[in-house]
Amino acid sequence: MKMYSLAIHGGAGTLVKGLMTQELEAEYKQALNLALESGQAVLQQGGSALDAVELAVNFLENTPLFNAGKGAVFTAEGTHEMDAAIMDGHNLKAGAISLVTGVKNPISLARGVMEKSYHVFLAGEGAMEFARQNGFEFASPDYFYDEVRYQQWQGIKDSTTFQLDHSVKKDGKFGTVGAVALDEHGNLAAATSTGGMTNKKWGRVGDSPMIGAGTYANNKTCAISCTGSGEYFIRGVVAYDVSCLMEYKGLSLEAAAHEVIHKRVLDIGGDGGLIAVDGKGNIALPFNTEGMYRAYVKSTGEKGISIYKD
Repeated sequence: MKMYSLAIHGGAGTLVKGLMTQELEAEYKQALNLALESGQAVLQQGGSALDAVELAVNFLENTPLFNAGKGAVFTAEGTHEMDAAIMDGHNLKAGAISLVTGVKNPISLARGVMEKSYHVFLAGEGAMEFARQNGFEFASPDYFYDEVRYQQWQGIKDSTTFQLDHSVKKDGKFGTVGAVALDEHGNLAAATSTGGMTNKKWGRVGDSPMIGAGTYANNKTCAISCTGSGEYFIRGVVAYDVSCLMEYKGLSLEAAAHEVIHKRVLDIGGDGGLIAVDGKGNIALPFNTEGMYRAYVKSTGEKGISIYKD
């Protein structure tokens, strides 16, 4: 049997357990399971890790439960600015987009940048013009409207306050989304997509689209997708840091991911989590918050879907 592994996340932080209803928890877990199954189907058929992570993230972008694509949060101007990145561990090629409005599936646009341009990172109007020229699907503002997201924004609108996607003081929905995979050919890939933070200003960009900070994949080591306090994940170069600890210090995936999330990020004041997979199919899902929407599956049949700490 050919080996594969896939892990996905819908953001760290989660609803405080007392605010999570059984119905809502079931809704989140069903969405995670369906996204996982979409990516797993690709891997079961011998498809690439790159296709698997894109498809899994597409599914999460298409549900308003998570802060990406359709469920993206509101900016200070009442718009939706989305970021995404994807990376191929086989050749270290990557594509990223930021400050994009109206693109239905930002992760697919990020892959388009990787495969259809000479560049790695496009932002703002330029990224949207690239999307139009290459036939990527746009949606109207109504498509991205979500009442819970809107009420989150109303609570801090016209103030200098912004809200991290995973902060526990909210009773709304959260979730930068991501996926990492190992395919039967031994290739790794990572993808991350987000709507950023509620009421963000001045074209703020978090870690999600930054290669090495929120997203990274290298066949020599691992594939990583992060979620959490973006400024700290940028400063800690978190995704690449896990890879470096594996490559240069010889740490296992589990040990490297634990060191970064439970020590290095905390030491500089950040919080959040990540999902990771290595070339042997091992999976790590560390987080230092109340919880992290997460799911994984392996070719061995092992599978898990969780929100809070086990």
